[in-house]
Amino acid sequence: MEYIGYELLWLFFLYSFLGWILETVFAAVKQKHFANRGLINGPFCIIYGIAGVAMSIVLTGLPVFWVFVGSTLLATVIEWAAGHLIERLYHERWWDYSNIKWNMDGYICLPVSLFWGVLGVMVVCWGNSVFLAFFQACPLLLVQIVLWVLLAIMSIDAAATLILLSGRSKNASSWAAVDGQLDKVSKRLGRFIFRQVDKRIHKAYPEAKPKEAAEKHPELFAYGCSFYKIVLLFVIGAFLGDLTETVFCRITAGVWMSRSSVVWGPFSIVWGLAIAVVTALLYSYRSHSDMFLFWMGTFLGGAYEYICSVFTEIVFDTVFWDYSHMPFNLGGRINLLFCFFWGIAAVVWFKKLYPKLSAWIEKIPVVFGKVVTWGLIVFMVCNVAVSCMAMLRYNERSQGVPAESGWQKTMDERFGDARMKRIYPNAIQINGE
Repeated sequence: MEYIGYELLWLFFLYSFLGWILETVFAAVKQKHFANRGLINGPFCIIYGIAGVAMSIVLTGLPVFWVFVGSTLLATVIEWAAGHLIERLYHERWWDYSNIKWNMDGYICLPVSLFWGVLGVMVVCWGNSVFLAFFQACPLLLVQIVLWVLLAIMSIDAAATLILLSGRSKNASSWAAVDGQLDKVSKRLGRFIFRQVDKRIHKAYPEAKPKEAAEKHPELFAYGCSFYKIVLLFVIGAFLGDLTETVFCRITAGVWMSRSSVVWGPFSIVWGLAIAVVTALLYSYRSHSDMFLFWMGTFLGGAYEYICSVFTEIVFDTVFWDYSHMPFNLGGRINLLFCFFWGIAAVVWFKKLYPKLSAWIEKIPVVFGKVVTWGLIVFMVCNVAVSCMAMLRYNERSQGVPAESGWQKTMDERFGDARMKRIYPNAIQINGE
């Protein structure tokens, strides 16, 4: 079953709200008083919304057993990633499973993961059909207006919460410096909102533990797991990924084949994002054993590649890779052998490549490094945007849609079918003739 955008948005808000109810009831029973357990101020627990939508997209149509297994694994990854993300943004750990058996650094544990699996079966096998039937029974225009209003409110709520709490770990002098730039009304309002949000979070998560401040070296460029280092690793990873796949195709298929994700330059966005995400998530685990990194890379890499396959197929209506001919594959999107390759890549990355690249990046002059990094950001954003337009127009041409607007004519002129086939030789257009 394929879902349209509004259906997924409806399911996201619905499961976010139901998750908020579940978490709030659990906290109320445990703490003996009401506590808003949402990541933001509204009655939404967005982790549940993201997990519900991800399960609906990835697992719909599979047997119940595999829905349970997939939900367990998928939700565990989401919870583990969310724990790291919250710790980086809020500088606190909001939950800790360290006192439960079979946990991993307190972020995830087996009993909770199995509970996620049960929820996934309820969502995919029964919940979606009921909730979507209600969605389809409502006037479409009314539902669309409600969803857009909720999306706007949630976006403002999330942005305000992140902005106000991003300085939680900063000292009083830093907050005073910000205050000096605000007028008296804004100052009072900002402090009031900050205190209310801060109070709500600590009331909802009384076990929240402050994160130790990261060591700083202002004389070094992109020290540690910083924003600038992650961006540069994304670009380097995209280049190395394209190079690796090109050589692999040459060795296995005997042909030189483009493996780029974008129209300008040899860059594989899938690999670049994988390197950036795995570095951010596994940075604190980089000193663990090779076996640990291998299995984490295998698991995360497989889940990541599956999600990328689903996303690109939904957005571009195109299949960029298909492993249906290979043994132990899942829907042709991933296969066991390539998942093992992700695991090997994780070990090689953290044990061999990352230390050297990290040291090299930190030797770059600070000002020069920042200028180059922002230049690469602008280039890659434009590159991805043009690539998306070129692919969309490529699909339109396959369906006989004539070029009417300026961007369509430009894409036809600059990125015709012959050039697109050279850049994306394995792309299969689902609705093309």
